Amino acid sequence: MGYKVAVVGATGNVGREMLNILAERQFPADEVVPLASRKSIGVEVSYGDKTLKCKDLETFDFSKMDFCVMSAGSAVSKEWSPKIGATGCIVIDNSSQWRYDPECPLIVPEVNAHVLTEYMARNTRKNIIANPNCSTAQMVVALKPLHDVAKIKRVVVSTYQSVSGAGKDGLDELWNQTKGIFVTDAPEPKKFTKQIAFNVIPHIDVFLDSGDTKEEWKMSAETKKILDPKIKVTATCVRVPVFVGHSESINIEFETPMSADEAREILREAPGCMVVDKRENGGYVTPVECVGDYATFISRIREDQTIENGLNMWVVSDNLRKGAALNAVQIAEAIINRGLLKKAA
Repeated sequence: MGYKVAVVGATGNVGREMLNILAERQFPADEVVPLASRKSIGVEVSYGDKTLKCKDLETFDFSKMDFCVMSAGSAVSKEWSPKIGATGCIVIDNSSQWRYDPECPLIVPEVNAHVLTEYMARNTRKNIIANPNCSTAQMVVALKPLHDVAKIKRVVVSTYQSVSGAGKDGLDELWNQTKGIFVTDAPEPKKFTKQIAFNVIPHIDVFLDSGDTKEEWKMSAETKKILDPKIKVTATCVRVPVFVGHSESINIEFETPMSADEAREILREAPGCMVVDKRENGGYVTPVECVGDYATFISRIREDQTIENGLNMWVVSDNLRKGAALNAVQIAEAIINRGLLKKAA
């Protein structure tokens, strides 16, 4: 007997990737149901070698489902996740709506899956589990094994985030602007605040009073909740003209010494990490190579001579996978593998 899984937002970039990953990883599902808004009812989506038709979120009965993976934005999640959770179905939400709610765990399975055991034992739980921001997810996968050995004090990170992080509209805008420039059409920014083709934009999400953008604030707040509240994080988040794959330049300050060789060895053995770090032309990973892969790739590991116990590294991952859909599926797998869920009738 397998599990029953609903996918809300099944027609979006991440929703489609969820269905791909459920099939690829042979998730033990007897039934997978794609759900969408009224305007997308009947739209066909792929699940392995099957074609499924989207059903109506508004009229669907969640009481017979075990999991609902939600990737339909904060507004939909705010309205629907509590209702779905109240039926006994476990909601794994990809939006930012529940990440900072003290009653909802924020999970990256390689880092803090143990939190699920305590959460699932609660009788008063909301049945909502949050998926972190895409750029936070890949960073904490790389930081956790190092933090376990030589406590991290401070992280300075600059991100190079692909347009797929802004959804289908982001992909379309880069594609259309790039084509348009070659036929002398003036690029017209719609999704982004400035031209994205052949450009970089140091602005993701809204500006806060501190001068940080909300994306930069998220990286700090989420790292503290997932990994360790004592870690200080400062971020600069930049949108770059790449279709898929987020990259990060990370500078780490440890409490105790950590050599580049030691870090390399630790990360080679760490779950979810893949070290590709040769000091030669092409001896590192770029977003193009990471697309479609599950791993978080780590390159350019070297000591920072300007601070005591400092290290630099380059981290790349497919933001639609580890940054979103894969992490959500891994959360469901962690719940099953730990025997924390009683199947729906």
